[in-house]
Amino acid sequence: MFFKQFATKDASLSYFFGCAGHGKAVAVDVLAGDEDWFITEAERAQVRITHVIDTHVHADHYSGGRALAQRVGAPYCLHESDRGQVGFEFTPLVDDQLIEVGNVQIQVLHTPGHTPDSVCLLVSDLRRAQAPWFVLTGDTLFVGAIGRPDLAGREREMAGLLYDSLHSRLMKLPDEVEIYPGHQAGSLCGAGLSGKPASTLGFEKRWNLALAQGKAAFIDAVTRDIPPRPADMETMVRANRGLAA
Repeated sequence: MFFKQFATKDASLSYFFGCAGHGKAVAVDVLAGDEDWFITEAERAQVRITHVIDTHVHADHYSGGRALAQRVGAPYCLHESDRGQVGFEFTPLVDDQLIEVGNVQIQVLHTPGHTPDSVCLLVSDLRRAQAPWFVLTGDTLFVGAIGRPDLAGREREMAGLLYDSLHSRLMKLPDEVEIYPGHQAGSLCGAGLSGKPASTLGFEKRWNLALAQGKAAFIDAVTRDIPPRPADMETMVRANRGLAA
């Protein structure tokens, strides 16, 4: 397996990984304007991009996912709950779906809370082990923090969903699983994010204070300490949904 984390503007983190032996790769959470980077990296690694995935419809930046998918002839993937919410065709992802990319296996975990369509991507390198190696957590779990629950409205309801996603899906994974989030310090998609761009689930279970709270306290805390909304959020969301301005 090869793996690249791409630190972009606005404290966002994108990902490019796959199986060099089979010449296949996946691009995740691509920002608009960064499409050439992924194409160049694919050419350098002599791989074909077979899937372009957004972990959710983003509210803090313009997505380059659809544009990249069109340029390389790959499917653009979102969670199936985005059917009827976007103005374009996409390849729907379903909970617990397995995506085979050569010797790399990706399990889709639907983790609503930050947004209704949020997914995490649990990745295994089958040449090494069946066990998962790392998880791309999007805006569900950050290093030292968790995603904000208010962008879709209904913040207390969404905070409850976020708690359930964290504890029923991510917290049950082995401690040694590495986490790679969608943002680092400086992002408005959560409060208190670390500047460190990766962690392990074991470390977060031990030291991420949000994960140590009961559900009622968690909901109170995350709905009390909500950062300001990203500038031009509504415009970006509509653009990322392919809807007219």
